[in-house]
Amino acid sequence: MHGTAPGIVGTGYEGVDLDAFLARLGEQRINVLVDVRLTPISRKRGFSKTALSTAVTSTGAEYLHLRGLGNPKTNRAGFGGSLQELSEARDRYSALLTDEAAETALDQLVELAKHQRVAVMCFEADEQRCHRDVVLHQVRLRLERDLVEV
Repeated sequence: MHGTAPGIVGTGYEGVDLDAFLARLGEQRINVLVDVRLTPISRKRGFSKTALSTAVTSTGAEYLHLRGLGNPKTNRAGFGGSLQELSEARDRYSALLTDEAAETALDQLVELAKHQRVAVMCFEADEQRCHRDVVLHQVRLRLERDLVEV
């Protein structure tokens, strides 16, 4: 899975089984799968932290859980709500990204994306309805800023 331009993408596992998910990572030539679920457990077979980590590393990629970028349970409903609720949930989550643990995790993602092909993962298929979209936006802003400063 190596030899592809560095960068960052988002991916969700809703609606796919583990084999299809791993195949997608391979097609996208992902080097590092970054799990941004607060609690990396799933009722969906193969998507809890230990099983997913084992499956991903068996393909030659790395698995990394960044708990500091998780979305609190109390903020999740808004991502599936009306456009107003979605906007409010995104704003609440964005405010959480100023926390020290989140800042450290974002910095780590930026560094990874400069050198490897990274996929930021959560459950939702629709990235606009997932907090990972906010994470990706923040990482891309930082990558652009770093390019300008060079």
